[in-house]
Amino acid sequence: MNYQKSTDNDWLFEITPKNKFFSLNLKEVWQYRDLLFLFVKRDVVTVYKQTVLGPLWYLIQPLFTSITFTIIFNNLAGISTGTVPPFLFNLAGITIWNYFTACLTGTSNTFGANAGIFGKVYFPRIIVPISIVVSNLLKFGIQFFIFIAFYIYYYFQGAAISLNGWCLLFPVLIVLMGVLGLGLGMIISSLVTKYRDFSYLLGFGVQLLMYVSAVVYPMALVQQKMPDYVWLIKYNPLAYIIETTRYMLLNVGEMTVLGLVYTFVVTIVLFLVGVLFFNKTEKSFIDTV
Repeated sequence: MNYQKSTDNDWLFEITPKNKFFSLNLKEVWQYRDLLFLFVKRDVVTVYKQTVLGPLWYLIQPLFTSITFTIIFNNLAGISTGTVPPFLFNLAGITIWNYFTACLTGTSNTFGANAGIFGKVYFPRIIVPISIVVSNLLKFGIQFFIFIAFYIYYYFQGAAISLNGWCLLFPVLIVLMGVLGLGLGMIISSLVTKYRDFSYLLGFGVQLLMYVSAVVYPMALVQQKMPDYVWLIKYNPLAYIIETTRYMLLNVGEMTVLGLVYTFVVTIVLFLVGVLFFNKTEKSFIDTV
């Protein structure tokens, strides 16, 4: 009887320990792209599966939030939005802000929410947080459609609004917002496996972060009325994204190239740090979750 020695070519996949200090492994992620699409479908279908209104909650949340902010900050507090209707001004900021918070909160509990799957089946773990960012694009698309509908309404009502020529780069801002939420989410998810306090602080921290991200007011207002605290906005990359969004879509406010470069650098750094933390945590998280 003849025996044929097996070679490495006989194996389709070889699973080995991850010894690299940093590994994004995009090739392996691409090999599991079908699983990525499956997770995206799961996230979209199951979120509101047993609700009466279903995907309508995607519309209700930004509308009611914009109405509340308009009443409190614009009518009562007297914050001026210039020639732009306050409701549309708030809706523009809230729409893109919601995409960031959905990515951040969704990815911040990756290990805890998927411990059962991670402990039984092998696949690139980073697929899970990526799928959350991708699936939230659908939610953003629905909310952005509502913004466009109100934009058209106010435009034909004679409001002094117009698109800026830079609006063609708006998708770049969406990518930056998603990557920023992904990076911060992976960092928090890695920390939560050892320090559960971060999961309780997340909701509170997101609310505070919103108020220092120029969501409900123009950045120029802080410079005029509270110059001593302008550094809270100046060093916040989210504020530049939101301010630039309104500049592109409503032609109000300003867009600074230096601010966008700073935002890009911070986003890439946080994403790389998030991948580093994520890779390190996935090796031993099952013992602490």
